[in-house]
Amino acid sequence: MSYPIEVALRYLGSKKRAFISVGTTFAILGVALGVAALATVMSVTGGFQAEFREKVLGVNAHVLVIKYSTDFREYRSIMEQVSKVPGVIGVAPFSINPMMLTHGDATATGVLVKGVDPARSLGVGADGASTPVLDLPRHILPGGDLAGLRRPGSKPAERAVPSLPDVPLLDRDAGARGALEPDTDTRGAGAQDAGAELDLIKAYEARILEDERAAAARDAGAAPPSPASEPDGASDAAAEEAEVAIAEGAPRGAIEPQGGYGSVLPDDDELPPEVDPDPCADKEQIAKMPGIVIGAALAKNLSLDLGQCVTVTSPTIGFSFANGAIKPPVAKRFRVIAIFEAGFEQYDTKLAYADLYETQAFYDQGDTVTGVEMKVEDIDSASGIAREISKLLGSGLYYTMDWEELNHGLFTALRIQQIGMSAVLALIIVVAAFTVIATLIMVVLDKKKEIAVLKAMGATDGAILRIFLYQGGIIGVAGTTLGLLLGVAVCKGLLVYGFPLDPKVYFISRLPVQARPQEFVITGCIAILICLAATIVPSLYAARLRPAEGFRAQ
Repeated sequence: MSYPIEVALRYLGSKKRAFISVGTTFAILGVALGVAALATVMSVTGGFQAEFREKVLGVNAHVLVIKYSTDFREYRSIMEQVSKVPGVIGVAPFSINPMMLTHGDATATGVLVKGVDPARSLGVGADGASTPVLDLPRHILPGGDLAGLRRPGSKPAERAVPSLPDVPLLDRDAGARGALEPDTDTRGAGAQDAGAELDLIKAYEARILEDERAAAARDAGAAPPSPASEPDGASDAAAEEAEVAIAEGAPRGAIEPQGGYGSVLPDDDELPPEVDPDPCADKEQIAKMPGIVIGAALAKNLSLDLGQCVTVTSPTIGFSFANGAIKPPVAKRFRVIAIFEAGFEQYDTKLAYADLYETQAFYDQGDTVTGVEMKVEDIDSASGIAREISKLLGSGLYYTMDWEELNHGLFTALRIQQIGMSAVLALIIVVAAFTVIATLIMVVLDKKKEIAVLKAMGATDGAILRIFLYQGGIIGVAGTTLGLLLGVAVCKGLLVYGFPLDPKVYFISRLPVQARPQEFVITGCIAILICLAATIVPSLYAARLRPAEGFRAQ
């Protein structure tokens, strides 16, 4: 061992001046606390990133291909092309749309119902032939079974063909009937119905004109025209029409309700089961319903359990016009076959999975999907694979994104949080470095005589410089080692006991901690470098000290 190290160790453990040992102790403790805080925060922020990535990838794929148009019927050829890209190990189609789920009196709106292929997406019935794209099966709670997701004999939805009404033919000899008015003698039953509709429209027009004339007569102060002034043919026709309007055997006169007029009607119109049967009350009908997988929090909000019936309704308000037809909101009943818990509140409350063929029936688009999703062998290379697929499908009709781009806001915020908090807590090590500087300056001032003796005996400036560099390095190594051990202990304690979090605020229920060795090594290296940099100024001062200056005070 060279004498600069021996001298440095003697200066650290000197008993002549108590404040030197105390100052060294505080310097070591300052570095240790800074390193422990930085290592713990980096582990917690890294745990948040790993936890969110696991939650995101647990219910989502690694790479997505989405078409700019809603008509994505060529998805099978796209799947065949992207499956040949190196690194892609699984491909599956999917559709996703917001729906409303109802069970009893409970309703959940804005739920994203994702239609998936049970074999390709979840590995149901695949027998290892293909790699499932989603990791949803490992999030299924006990008792759930994904085998009933697709009913036997299910087929892709067919595109609805709009049925247009027959165009009336022109009649050159229409005469007074009008060019578009059908001829009941030469047309079929459909033309007769059209003529009846025209007669009804004309009757409404006559009634409106009659009401307008009566209103004008009242405003002018004259008596409205009486029915007696009408022609006899018109009055006979009106009387005949009035008699036809009253059905044969219909009650005539005043009818008093049962219980009199003082009776109270029920608040709710409840129809008996034989009039309006409820399929959700029949176990046999529930067993025939298509399956659906919902989140644990959503099941709790809707009071749902395995095997129960839930109604899924399309989110259209009133009637909608699509493909040349007027459609009411589509409602389908599903059977809950499994409940998953991703641990991510946003997914557990707003996500459900159903068969792709069943979700296609909500819209008259036929066998079309929202996009194609893929699973890659290495998730860190997902962005590169996404760019390669984008070049492969470079027609401008498709958009490719990876899992990190899909959740860009979340992971960007987490990365900024980790960098910001680490930078702030690194200031604790900087503060501890000033303690190291102060300690070394006090040692130099106290050891001026010893430094002068060493220089008089032939010690070089470099040797004196190394003495105090070694001393600062020893303080940094000791403080860093103690701080890393303290950081490991804190991380283990957080993992064992767990720190509860509010899922509605942080999306997870416990504080995540991921103690990665590389982060601890980086933290230790940064702390040692800061401590070594802090020793430069007092070491240079000691190295430049002349022997005469050391003996002058004596």
